[in-house]
Amino acid sequence: MRPTPALAAGGRTVANLLSATEWMLPSPASQVHTISVLPSQSPTPGHEFAFSNLTTSLGNGGGKGLAAGSPRFHVVRDDLLHPLANGNKPRKLDALLPLLRCRGATDIVTCGGCQSAHAAAVAVHCAEWGIRPHILLRGEQLDIPTGYNLISLMFGNVTYASRSVYAQRDEMLYEHATKIAGSNGTVMWADDIIGEDLVVDEDTTDGNGSRRVMIVKEGAGSVQALLGVMRLVEYLSGLTLFGQDEKVHIVVDSGTGTTAVGLQWRVTAVMLADTLERYRQQEKSLVSDFEKLYPGIFHGMVGNDTHCSLVQWVERFSPRRFGKVLDGEIMMCRHIAQQTGILLDPMYTLSAWEHAVDLCRRDSEAKVVMIHTGGTLGLFGLAQRYSPQFTTGEQS
Repeated sequence: MRPTPALAAGGRTVANLLSATEWMLPSPASQVHTISVLPSQSPTPGHEFAFSNLTTSLGNGGGKGLAAGSPRFHVVRDDLLHPLANGNKPRKLDALLPLLRCRGATDIVTCGGCQSAHAAAVAVHCAEWGIRPHILLRGEQLDIPTGYNLISLMFGNVTYASRSVYAQRDEMLYEHATKIAGSNGTVMWADDIIGEDLVVDEDTTDGNGSRRVMIVKEGAGSVQALLGVMRLVEYLSGLTLFGQDEKVHIVVDSGTGTTAVGLQWRVTAVMLADTLERYRQQEKSLVSDFEKLYPGIFHGMVGNDTHCSLVQWVERFSPRRFGKVLDGEIMMCRHIAQQTGILLDPMYTLSAWEHAVDLCRRDSEAKVVMIHTGGTLGLFGLAQRYSPQFTTGEQS
């Protein structure tokens, strides 16, 4: 495994930066499972899968269920990080939330869809850290959806916004944050406080009754969010699973693209919610902003017009409008769950799984690693929209 540019750079390194950062998660550890890809035993084309828990089998070079000589890939189980806020959302908040609290945040305002894992994660972790969460949810093509009921009933402070209003989400976020702050409070965007002096003036905190309201954009696509992903990379690089001279190929599904940019290794990112141009712009912006705050970490690998991309952005095998589920995909998720115990959703994580299967079958020299980014909360909404596909017709 080649060293990342950050780890190879002289002067300030990722290790220095990460050791000086306050974290939300007590540990960067994540379970690592391995999947063997086997020929289908049924008349229909496809694959069978065998599962092994590498967390308990790293020392003996394998695990129960592996098929010798068969293509295989590894799954980093970030979907198991937290019972409610799982996937890449805690990774993005890992360094961001402690920073906001250090700046005296009393309230956090953010937005998301009605089955938004980001909205749920912000609500959960703010509650755990003693910060009041305020979630603005946009309407989906559902009857009052499960995700909306879950977040509002359990955490409160939820405002429902129609699609027409949500189109101006930055203005809506700021307006809502201003109402919360009141005449004596302050409103700040989370991105604006990164890199500032982190000393909090006690006279400006909640001690005198004023409120400090921080706005976090949907998806938490900020520079500080990259640190949590880099912390995961440092953890993975220390596992005996990845030898120092091995080629590691990471696959991840991409909404905002923040996780893909932060990974730093050879990354294939499956585009789900935007165009190639927009993802490349996001990559360039995140890396450039990060380099300004932490010079030398990326060792000159800031994107420009002549520099190749750090991330290989690819379409999913069956491109479609974001949110659309194709025939057979829910059945495929059920098939994978039954054989491996890994829960995928057809909108996000199935896309990365498909590419991981393809890569491990085509490139036997690389260790293919899929980052499981979560997506589980969205299954509640899908079960409402595609209820016939979530029943098997079998009688108990």
